[in-house]
Amino acid sequence: MNDIELIEKLCNSCGASGFEDEVLAVAREYLKGIADFEEDSMRNLYIYPKYNKGNRPYILLDAHSDEVGFMVQAIKPDGTLRFIPIGGWNEKCLPSSKVQICAKTGHILGVIAAGSPHLMTAEQRNAPVSYDNLVIDIGATSVEEASSFGVEIGLPVVPLTPFVFDEKHGVLHGKAFDDRMGVAALLKCIKNLQKCALPQDIVGVISSQEEVGERGITAAMHRLKPTAAICFEGCPADDTSAPSYMIQDALKGGVMLRHMDATVICTPRFTEFARQVAASKNIKVQMAVRRGGGNNGAYIISANGGTPVIVAGIPVRYIHTFNCIAVKEDFDSVVSLGEELCKSLTEEVVKGF
Repeated sequence: MNDIELIEKLCNSCGASGFEDEVLAVAREYLKGIADFEEDSMRNLYIYPKYNKGNRPYILLDAHSDEVGFMVQAIKPDGTLRFIPIGGWNEKCLPSSKVQICAKTGHILGVIAAGSPHLMTAEQRNAPVSYDNLVIDIGATSVEEASSFGVEIGLPVVPLTPFVFDEKHGVLHGKAFDDRMGVAALLKCIKNLQKCALPQDIVGVISSQEEVGERGITAAMHRLKPTAAICFEGCPADDTSAPSYMIQDALKGGVMLRHMDATVICTPRFTEFARQVAASKNIKVQMAVRRGGGNNGAYIISANGGTPVIVAGIPVRYIHTFNCIAVKEDFDSVVSLGEELCKSLTEEVVKGF
């Protein structure tokens, strides 16, 4: 499959935190014959390329498979569903949004109900959005009818936002770009490296449950002992929300190399090395310093007595909402930088970090 087909399959997959199986199936399909796989009980997928020489130190490539979503909490007498968030949402975007409930029998379509203005009081119109007064409506009229649709307490729910690629302008629209764009970049990087002479082996992990506290990578790092790690991420673009002098993650700006966020100071010498490699290969990068946010790098950097780590981000507008926007050229830049780093990270270079 080509890049766009890969991204489309990943983004359209149902993969709320803890329920990432559909995403991992796409990854296995894409690297079939190129890599061997292992999976743990947390749904972390470990990728071991067949071109590795073995018995060598290795670089870790990480991206997380999960997306922010919801979980069915209860079925109300009128057939609508109470639900709670999985991960952090911009709640203002929720009313009137289409969702899919990932049931054992298939995906059940629904909508997060928004009251008709004809039936709303002034108090209801001005009330803040709250999970206490939001429901998912699947068109059922009773508990029994909702159950006949296949609804059960505990089922995951994700946005119903079909992926669309505007080929003329290179613009991608869809859901879950955090972090399915990163997963796609990791997979393509591993595939492309099969024809390269590498100074160290490569191991990939598509980690679970990042959106609820980086739980998957925390477990994975008990198994993994890389010399260094690259986190491929879909990161919040700020080019439509920040003043010009503060824009650090813009569409068409290339790879976002993050110095720090609320959880991690990425390894400074590794970050600088990545910037130099990008400059030598004419790969666009943009440097970012964040007060908030977080990513798997925080848990990688403190594992095994300290593991050098960088974050290679793809700018994504409107992450943690139902409709994300990114561009293909930034995806290509992240893949290119990942490949060049894997070809450049000798043991001696890593020891200098």
